Amino acid sequence: MHENEPDSSGEYSRRTLLKSAAVIGAGVVLAKHGNAAQAEVAPAAMESEPDTTVPVTLTINGSTRTIPLEPRVTLLDALREHLNLQGTKKGCDHGQCGACTVLVNGTRVNSCLTLAIMHTGDQITTIEGLAQGDALHPVQSAFIEHDAFQCGYCTPGQICSAVGLIKEGRCKTDDDIREMMAGNLCRCGAYVNIVAAVRQAMQS
Repeated sequence: MHENEPDSSGEYSRRTLLKSAAVIGAGVVLAKHGNAAQAEVAPAAMESEPDTTVPVTLTINGSTRTIPLEPRVTLLDALREHLNLQGTKKGCDHGQCGACTVLVNGTRVNSCLTLAIMHTGDQITTIEGLAQGDALHPVQSAFIEHDAFQCGYCTPGQICSAVGLIKEGRCKTDDDIREMMAGNLCRCGAYVNIVAAVRQAMQS
């Protein structure tokens, strides 16, 4: 009878069982020591990784800050995660909803589509920087007066976009407002009130 085959009673021989136990035990020991070796190597590898950040100087709402950032960090993530300016919202993260709109040198920009490192020397304005002390910006006041928001998630981007739009001076009619605010989506559907608020701010 082959030693790996069961005997006539249907049971494996004692020799076969002992060999199997030895093989399994050796495997456990090797695995344990192998994992320990990997655990020892991992911290050393992590410690040897080079620092990939660079100092980036940003002027935001009139205040200049220098922070270490990876070159690939977006302006949106720099604002929210590194400067704690979380009024600017992350919606689609693909430049399709406008929730992350800020003003760069007075121009409307989707902050999720531009890198922070590209804006050294620029004047960046977020929703936090529109009011002057306790005095709200005219667009902010108009949004409140016309109930131009519901959940409020898109509102910072809507307001920043409206401020930039008015500065551009190209809107004359409600249709112009709708067309030029088309990049700012409101999932609650408050568009009628948003247009009314922007119209009032344009006339103030």
